[in-house]
Amino acid sequence: MNSQWRRLSAAEREAQRVFKQPESKKALSEYERDQNALRENLGRLRAERLSRESIAKNTGRSKSK
Repeated sequence: MNSQWRRLSAAEREAQRVFKQPESKKALSEYERDQNALRENLGRLRAERLSRESIAKNTGRSKSK
């Protein structure tokens, strides 16, 4: 069989593993950063909503849609 693909040696596999780790960590850190931003935004929006509801409840106004 004469194909373009060949089996990698143990050293080549190890080199790929070592060099691949930073890429996967970078992707994970980007995901974590996005998730943290999402949680912070949801918390901010929740606080704003609760504030509006509290003000509406204290002034006797009903929630308008």
